[in-house]
Amino acid sequence: MSAFRNILFDLGGIFLNIDYQKTEQAFIDLGIHDFGQLFSQQFSNHLFEELETGKILPHDFYEAFRKQTNTSLSNETIQHAWNAMLLDFPEERLVWLERIAQQYPVYLFSNTNIIHYQCFISIFEQNFPQKPFNNYFRKAYYSHELGLRKPYPESYVKIMELENLDPKETLFIDDTPKNIEGAQQAGLQTILLNNGRTVLDLGI
Repeated sequence: MSAFRNILFDLGGIFLNIDYQKTEQAFIDLGIHDFGQLFSQQFSNHLFEELETGKILPHDFYEAFRKQTNTSLSNETIQHAWNAMLLDFPEERLVWLERIAQQYPVYLFSNTNIIHYQCFISIFEQNFPQKPFNNYFRKAYYSHELGLRKPYPESYVKIMELENLDPKETLFIDDTPKNIEGAQQAGLQTILLNNGRTVLDLGI
């Protein structure tokens, strides 16, 4: 790896523990047995892509989800199952992040949506009220606000342009192979952090 000057982090699986199985199981319990074909860590169908790029609002998402799954679930029931994957923020990773932020400009880029965003920000505030989560970064980019999502290379290019960063000097850290591939296509250096490894295992 060449020398890098900036770090762009993913959120889920990096600082926020995620368990996709919890959401899939929650929908199975509600009678939706093919949820894994609609959304997973590796795949999002058109409806979920629209939600994650801010093209539809939660109310429209819930309505479209009911039609797509042929159910009559309430908005609140869908929301609860959809948020089931969002777990906790391990404190030691935040301590690590604060240390790294003293050495490098750090940024965040997360594929998310307004429903998840409101939930994980609430989880964070309940556990770490002393500092807003977004303040850990020079800038936090969320796909539903940016209008672009990973793994599409143009999403990384857009952030590089907005922050005036050189992709060759920017390290991107994510836990999903597809997202790593997209970042590489955009010219960023990358680290795939999976198989139980965390930021604490990085030699940075």
